[in-house]
Amino acid sequence: WVQNNPGGVISLPTGKTPEHFIKWVIHYLKTWDTDSTKEDLKSNSINPDIKPDMWSLHFVQIDDFYPIDPTQHNSFLYYVNLYYIQGFGLDPQKCLLMNTWTIGCEENKSPLSIFPNGEVDLSLRYRQPKTRKEEIKKKVLAEIDEFCSNYERKIQELGGIGFFLGGIGPDGHIAFNIRGSDHFSTTRLTPTNYETQAAAAGDLGGIELARKTLVITIGLKT
Repeated sequence: WVQNNPGGVISLPTGKTPEHFIKWVIHYLKTWDTDSTKEDLKSNSINPDIKPDMWSLHFVQIDDFYPIDPTQHNSFLYYVNLYYIQGFGLDPQKCLLMNTWTIGCEENKSPLSIFPNGEVDLSLRYRQPKTRKEEIKKKVLAEIDEFCSNYERKIQELGGIGFFLGGIGPDGHIAFNIRGSDHFSTTRLTPTNYETQAAAAGDLGGIELARKTLVITIGLKT
């Protein structure tokens, strides 16, 4: 696909789904000019004379937890930086990423200073705040929603996603579009369901923390 679409837009998953995919892509990129790799490529109907130009590609991050520090190993942004930007040799300037730790936050402040224990009250999207703290939370939520709208717009300005590889979650979800998601959904901040929380509990420190954690995800329409 990359040979035929230099400069195209790709969106790739995190977690266990792509482990073998990542391993073998990196292997072939590193050994492209060796005889053994050329034979493998030919046997799979891939032209060994055209090495994929990974640096030319645009990359779209699929999703991430909210909030999560991107330096944590269970952050999807950490994963993207390690395996796709560094591992595949993508151009960081062409990567559309989700740093959920900084959206709407003032410099040197974390989301946990605004949403203690990581609990986000989404009802503030629609109701009037009752306290000064709720006013701040409502403002941050509005900035997150604006980030999501801009994220979606940037994807469409790129012409949409040309190559998408995704895993299927325990409830059948793609990205974090859980069972029952609107087929016309776009990038958004959203809660998850029990099946998804249970699957993420190991990464997030237990089911109670997983139940509190929201996600930012591209939509099914995206």
